[in-house]
Amino acid sequence: MRDVLIVQNSTTGGPGRFGAWLEEYGLRTDVVAAHEGVALPERLEHDALIMLGGGYLPGEDERAPWLAGVRSLTAQALADGTPYFGICLGGQLLAQVAGGEVTGNSGEPENGSTPITFLPEADKDPLFHGLPEVVPAIEHHKDAITALPPGAAWLARSERCPYQALRVGERAWGVQFHPEVLPERVLQWQVDGFDPGELHARAVADEPVSTPVWREVAARFAAVVQEA
Repeated sequence: MRDVLIVQNSTTGGPGRFGAWLEEYGLRTDVVAAHEGVALPERLEHDALIMLGGGYLPGEDERAPWLAGVRSLTAQALADGTPYFGICLGGQLLAQVAGGEVTGNSGEPENGSTPITFLPEADKDPLFHGLPEVVPAIEHHKDAITALPPGAAWLARSERCPYQALRVGERAWGVQFHPEVLPERVLQWQVDGFDPGELHARAVADEPVSTPVWREVAARFAAVVQEA
Protein backbone atom coordinates (compact mmCIF):
# COMPACT_ATOMS: atom_id res chain seq x y z
CA MET A 1 0.00 0.00 0.00
CA ARG A 2 1.32 3.43 -0.93
CA ASP A 3 1.74 5.81 2.00
CA VAL A 4 1.27 9.58 2.18
CA LEU A 5 2.97 11.94 4.62
CA ILE A 6 0.53 14.68 5.68
CA VAL A 7 2.10 17.66 7.45
CA GLN A 8 -0.23 19.62 9.73
CA ASN A 9 0.81 23.24 10.34
CA SER A 10 -1.97 24.52 12.63
CA THR A 11 -4.20 23.31 15.44
CA THR A 12 -7.40 23.29 13.39
CA GLY A 13 -5.77 22.45 10.06
CA GLY A 14 -6.11 18.67 9.91
CA PRO A 15 -6.47 16.63 6.70
CA GLY A 16 -10.25 16.47 7.10
CA ARG A 17 -12.21 14.77 4.38
CA PHE A 18 -9.33 14.94 1.88
CA GLY A 19 -7.32 12.53 4.02
CA ALA A 20 -10.36 10.29 4.42
CA TRP A 21 -10.88 10.24 0.65
CA LEU A 22 -7.25 9.27 0.04
CA GLU A 23 -7.64 6.34 2.42
CA GLU A 24 -10.89 5.39 0.70
CA TYR A 25 -8.97 5.27 -2.59
CA GLY A 26 -6.34 2.92 -1.24
CA LEU A 27 -3.62 5.06 0.32
CA ARG A 28 -2.28 4.95 3.87
CA THR A 29 -1.94 8.36 5.55
CA ASP A 30 0.66 9.34 8.16
CA VAL A 31 -0.16 12.70 9.81
CA VAL A 32 2.67 14.62 11.46
CA ALA A 33 1.60 17.49 13.75
CA ALA A 34 4.57 19.75 13.02
CA HIS A 35 2.88 22.68 14.79
CA GLU A 36 2.98 20.69 18.04
CA GLY A 37 6.71 20.07 17.80
CA VAL A 38 6.50 16.57 16.36
CA ALA A 39 9.72 16.05 14.43
CA LEU A 40 9.56 15.95 10.67
CA PRO A 41 11.58 13.29 8.85
CA GLU A 42 14.83 14.61 7.41
CA ARG A 43 14.28 12.61 4.25
CA LEU A 44 11.01 12.09 2.42
CA GLU A 45 10.59 8.33 2.28
CA HIS A 46 6.82 8.34 1.73
CA ASP A 47 5.23 7.86 -1.67
CA ALA A 48 3.50 11.27 -1.59
CA LEU A 49 3.40 14.49 0.43
CA ILE A 50 0.36 16.53 1.46
CA MET A 51 1.15 19.94 2.93
CA LEU A 52 -1.71 21.56 4.86
CA GLY A 53 -2.45 25.17 5.71
CA GLY A 54 -1.45 27.45 8.56
CA GLY A 55 -1.44 31.12 9.44
CA TYR A 56 2.14 31.77 8.38
CA LEU A 57 4.11 32.88 5.37
CA PRO A 58 6.35 30.13 3.95
CA GLY A 59 9.49 31.75 5.34
CA GLU A 60 8.28 32.83 8.80
CA ASP A 61 10.69 30.58 10.68
CA GLU A 62 10.71 32.92 13.68
CA ARG A 63 7.01 32.17 14.23
CA ALA A 64 7.04 28.58 13.05
CA PRO A 65 10.54 27.09 13.34
CA TRP A 66 9.52 23.81 11.71
CA LEU A 67 9.00 25.56 8.36
CA ALA A 68 12.67 25.05 7.44
CA GLY A 69 12.07 21.31 7.55
CA VAL A 70 8.81 21.73 5.65
CA ARG A 71 10.58 23.60 2.86
CA SER A 72 13.24 20.88 2.72
CA LEU A 73 10.61 18.15 2.31
CA THR A 74 8.85 20.19 -0.37
CA ALA A 75 12.12 20.65 -2.26
CA GLN A 76 12.81 16.91 -2.00
CA ALA A 77 9.38 16.10 -3.42
CA LEU A 78 10.04 18.41 -6.38
CA ALA A 79 13.53 17.05 -7.00
CA ASP A 80 12.43 13.42 -6.81
CA GLY A 81 9.13 13.76 -8.65
CA THR A 82 7.22 12.62 -5.57
CA PRO A 83 3.51 13.51 -5.83
CA TYR A 84 2.76 16.64 -3.79
CA PHE A 85 -0.49 18.40 -2.98
CA GLY A 86 -0.30 21.66 -1.05
CA ILE A 87 -3.31 23.43 0.46
CA CYS A 88 -3.29 27.17 1.31
CA LEU A 89 0.11 27.57 3.05
CA GLY A 90 1.07 24.29 1.38
CA GLY A 91 0.34 25.76 -2.04
CA GLN A 92 2.28 28.91 -1.18
CA LEU A 93 5.22 26.77 -0.01
CA LEU A 94 5.28 24.96 -3.34
CA ALA A 95 5.27 28.26 -5.22
CA GLN A 96 8.06 29.79 -3.14
CA VAL A 97 10.30 26.72 -3.08
CA ALA A 98 9.97 26.40 -6.86
CA GLY A 99 11.02 30.02 -7.41
CA GLY A 100 7.77 31.99 -7.25
CA GLU A 101 6.74 34.74 -4.85
CA VAL A 102 4.35 34.86 -1.89
CA THR A 103 3.31 38.17 -0.35
CA GLY A 104 1.71 38.82 3.03
CA ASN A 105 -1.58 40.73 3.19
CA SER A 106 -1.77 40.73 -0.58
CA GLY A 107 -4.95 42.01 -2.16
CA GLU A 108 -8.33 41.49 -0.54
CA PRO A 109 -8.79 38.61 1.94
CA GLU A 110 -11.02 35.71 0.99
CA ASN A 111 -13.18 33.89 3.50
CA GLY A 112 -15.92 31.31 3.07
CA SER A 113 -17.26 29.69 -0.07
CA THR A 114 -15.80 31.39 -3.16
CA PRO A 115 -16.22 30.71 -6.90
CA ILE A 116 -13.05 29.20 -8.37
CA THR A 117 -12.66 29.52 -12.15
CA PHE A 118 -10.55 26.94 -13.97
CA LEU A 119 -8.38 28.21 -16.79
CA PRO A 120 -7.78 26.57 -20.20
CA GLU A 121 -4.52 25.02 -18.95
CA ALA A 122 -6.57 22.92 -16.51
CA ASP A 123 -8.07 20.99 -19.44
CA LYS A 124 -4.70 19.24 -19.85
CA ASP A 125 -4.07 18.69 -16.14
CA PRO A 126 -4.23 15.19 -14.56
CA LEU A 127 -6.22 16.44 -11.54
CA PHE A 128 -8.43 19.22 -12.90
CA HIS A 129 -9.32 18.25 -16.48
CA GLY A 130 -12.98 17.99 -17.38
CA LEU A 131 -14.30 19.69 -14.24
CA PRO A 132 -16.97 22.40 -14.32
CA GLU A 133 -15.51 25.75 -15.32
CA VAL A 134 -16.56 27.34 -12.01
CA VAL A 135 -16.66 25.45 -8.70
CA PRO A 136 -17.17 26.86 -5.18
CA ALA A 137 -14.44 26.23 -2.63
CA ILE A 138 -13.91 27.38 0.94
CA GLU A 139 -11.23 30.04 1.40
CA HIS A 140 -9.49 31.53 4.43
CA HIS A 141 -6.45 33.65 3.62
CA LYS A 142 -4.99 37.12 3.42
CA ASP A 143 -1.53 36.12 2.10
CA ALA A 144 -1.23 35.00 -1.50
CA ILE A 145 1.00 33.82 -4.29
CA THR A 146 1.94 36.92 -6.28
CA ALA A 147 4.22 35.39 -8.92
CA LEU A 148 4.20 31.86 -10.30
CA PRO A 149 7.41 29.82 -10.43
CA PRO A 150 9.12 29.66 -13.82
CA GLY A 151 7.42 27.10 -16.03
CA ALA A 152 4.50 26.47 -13.66
CA ALA A 153 1.07 25.70 -15.07
CA TRP A 154 -1.56 28.26 -14.00
CA LEU A 155 -4.75 26.28 -13.46
CA ALA A 156 -7.35 28.41 -11.64
CA ARG A 157 -8.16 31.88 -10.36
CA SER A 158 -10.83 33.73 -8.36
CA GLU A 159 -12.06 37.31 -8.53
CA ARG A 160 -9.85 38.48 -5.66
CA CYS A 161 -6.89 36.11 -5.99
CA PRO A 162 -5.40 35.25 -9.38
CA TYR A 163 -3.34 32.21 -8.40
CA GLN A 164 -5.79 29.70 -6.94
CA ALA A 165 -4.21 26.55 -8.38
CA LEU A 166 -0.89 25.70 -10.01
CA ARG A 167 1.18 22.71 -11.01
CA VAL A 168 4.96 22.54 -10.91
CA GLY A 169 6.46 19.81 -13.06
CA GLU A 170 4.33 16.73 -13.59
CA ARG A 171 3.29 15.75 -10.05
CA ALA A 172 3.26 18.77 -7.71
CA TRP A 173 0.08 20.79 -7.19
CA GLY A 174 -0.77 23.74 -4.98
CA VAL A 175 -4.16 25.28 -4.26
CA GLN A 176 -5.04 28.40 -2.28
CA PHE A 177 -8.48 27.11 -1.30
CA HIS A 178 -9.46 24.36 1.16
CA PRO A 179 -10.93 21.25 -0.50
CA GLU A 180 -10.48 19.33 2.77
CA VAL A 181 -12.90 21.29 4.95
CA LEU A 182 -16.62 21.10 5.60
CA PRO A 183 -18.77 24.23 6.17
CA GLU A 184 -18.55 23.84 9.96
CA ARG A 185 -14.87 24.78 9.86
CA VAL A 186 -15.84 28.31 8.81
CA LEU A 187 -17.31 28.87 12.28
CA GLN A 188 -13.90 28.16 13.87
CA TRP A 189 -12.01 30.84 11.96
CA GLN A 190 -11.53 34.48 12.89
CA VAL A 191 -12.89 36.43 9.95
CA ASP A 192 -12.68 40.15 10.69
CA GLY A 193 -15.05 42.11 8.49
CA PHE A 194 -17.11 39.04 7.60
CA ASP A 195 -20.27 37.65 9.20
CA PRO A 196 -19.49 34.03 10.24
CA GLY A 197 -23.17 33.07 10.10
CA GLU A 198 -23.52 34.31 6.54
CA LEU A 199 -20.27 32.61 5.50
CA HIS A 200 -21.45 29.33 7.03
CA ALA A 201 -24.85 29.50 5.35
CA ARG A 202 -23.25 30.14 1.96
CA ALA A 203 -20.84 27.25 2.44
CA VAL A 204 -23.68 24.91 3.42
CA ALA A 205 -25.62 25.90 0.31
CA ASP A 206 -22.59 25.34 -1.95
CA GLU A 207 -21.45 22.06 -0.37
CA PRO A 208 -23.56 19.70 -2.54
CA VAL A 209 -21.95 21.24 -5.63
CA SER A 210 -18.37 21.40 -4.38
CA THR A 211 -18.02 18.06 -2.58
CA PRO A 212 -18.29 15.77 -5.64
CA VAL A 213 -15.69 17.85 -7.48
CA TRP A 214 -13.10 17.84 -4.70
CA ARG A 215 -13.71 14.14 -4.06
CA GLU A 216 -12.90 13.50 -7.73
CA VAL A 217 -9.71 15.56 -7.42
CA ALA A 218 -8.70 13.44 -4.41
CA ALA A 219 -9.40 10.26 -6.41
CA ARG A 220 -7.24 11.50 -9.26
CA PHE A 221 -4.40 12.44 -6.93
CA ALA A 222 -4.59 8.97 -5.35
CA ALA A 223 -4.32 7.49 -8.85
CA VAL A 224 -1.23 9.60 -9.54
CA VAL A 225 0.34 8.27 -6.33
CA GLN A 226 -0.54 4.68 -7.19
CA GLU A 227 1.01 5.03 -10.63
CA ALA A 228 4.15 6.95 -9.60
